[in-house]
Amino acid sequence: MIDSRVLRTFLAICREGSISGAARQLNISQPSVSVAIAQLEKQLGSSLFDRGRRGIVLTEAGKVLMRRAEMMESLLRDAEEAVALTRQGVRGPLRIGGTPGALVSLVPSAIGRMAQADHMALQIIERSDAQLTEMLRRGQIEVAVVTTGIEPPPDDIDERSIARDPFSLIVGRTHDALGPTVSLRQMAAMGWVLPHAGGAFRRQIDALFLAAETPLPVDVIHCDSLLTSMAIVRRGPRVTVLPRGVAAAELSMGVLRAIPIMDAQINRSIGIRTLAGHRPSDLGAQFITAIQSLEA
Repeated sequence: MIDSRVLRTFLAICREGSISGAARQLNISQPSVSVAIAQLEKQLGSSLFDRGRRGIVLTEAGKVLMRRAEMMESLLRDAEEAVALTRQGVRGPLRIGGTPGALVSLVPSAIGRMAQADHMALQIIERSDAQLTEMLRRGQIEVAVVTTGIEPPPDDIDERSIARDPFSLIVGRTHDALGPTVSLRQMAAMGWVLPHAGGAFRRQIDALFLAAETPLPVDVIHCDSLLTSMAIVRRGPRVTVLPRGVAAAELSMGVLRAIPIMDAQINRSIGIRTLAGHRPSDLGAQFITAIQSLEA
């Protein structure tokens, strides 16, 4: 069995990029670091670093071990925090990651279905899809709430779709005369607010315009903050496209309006991703059960 102290030494080298840097971080001698890594490589029967003029570079075996070492570090951190929380009568910790639109559509309702009598230590983190996958692998989050069905998940990630929500044109009060349906072709020349290209959310919007056989708008403010995007639309003549669930609060207050798009219909699928084969914590299992109860 690998000594956890040696794994911490290995992680320090990965993060500092050198044996000397790891020695400074850990406040131990450089020879001690070198001996620890040499013994670890001998134990595993694999070289973990390529050592050259440009410094230390992880081998494929080293990359695999680094991911497991990061998971171990997260597990030990959570174990220490969980014991401290238990003494205070609090369950957790549970860290949930997600993309902004998916989080706002599912997480509040799921939390509402969890046992409210319990005291919980729960952290919700917004990140991009790619970052969330790496955070799952490193044990930094237990569940990712994301747009699903865009592409098959990696082999080490399990994905489950929970709900579907149609995209609509979202407008402010300056467009009260629009409706009851609109065409993207008619609206393409207007001022828009759209997310930057690259994310799953934007890829679905691109697919929406493609289905309508309409070029993407030219007059666009690119904004990845949903709150800011909706505020811009609410206070001016610009428009955007969002799933209804993302703008539910603003729609219910009447400060924004959702208009069905008649020349293209695309539903956003949202759900959860977890690390394959990973057993969730008690609080994590309760959250997953709660969010799956929302399944349409």
